[in-house]
Amino acid sequence: MYRRIFKRLFDLILSLSGLIVLLPVLFIICLFQVIDHGLSPFFFQTRAGLFGKPFKVVKFKTMRDERDGDGKLLPDEFRITRFGRILRTLSLDEIPQLVNVIIGEMSLIGPRPLPMSYVTRYNAVQRKRLHVRPGITGYAQINGRNFLDWNKRFELDVYYVENLTFVMDITIIMKTIGKVLKQDGVLPDGKSSVDTFKGDVN
Repeated sequence: MYRRIFKRLFDLILSLSGLIVLLPVLFIICLFQVIDHGLSPFFFQTRAGLFGKPFKVVKFKTMRDERDGDGKLLPDEFRITRFGRILRTLSLDEIPQLVNVIIGEMSLIGPRPLPMSYVTRYNAVQRKRLHVRPGITGYAQINGRNFLDWNKRFELDVYYVENLTFVMDITIIMKTIGKVLKQDGVLPDGKSSVDTFKGDVN
């Protein structure tokens, strides 16, 4: 019952409330983003949603679009801004995803949305992570965040899909707040993203 009906209601109530409460924070971030990135403070990227359906995830930009002489984007560590690093450390770049939650493309809690190219690389078990809406935070995020290897991350995602309950979701939200405040699981300086998933290594 919770999975089919009340989880979506839970998402709507909390995401709408959160968006209203965070409006002043959003406004301040947008001002700094305009200074960093001009009139385009948001970053959009196609990710895999429920059952692998593509959707556009929205975040605050944390990197500039600087390229080398051949027109290729420079490595992340050369493009991430000082303010962008702060946003990532405090997970504030994720706030715009509340809009994705409100329109039903994401949930507050679930496996993190990953690039569409990863979908064909999942094995049969890993593919189960697509059986729920992707989340802003999730079970893997409170159990290692960015320091987990892909197999362990997907193992935790599938565990969540197979065992999700209201109590589990509340626990994940509370532990996520603690992780963010402690900056636990944040990547070290000079590394702004995890390695690319290239397929099952088992």
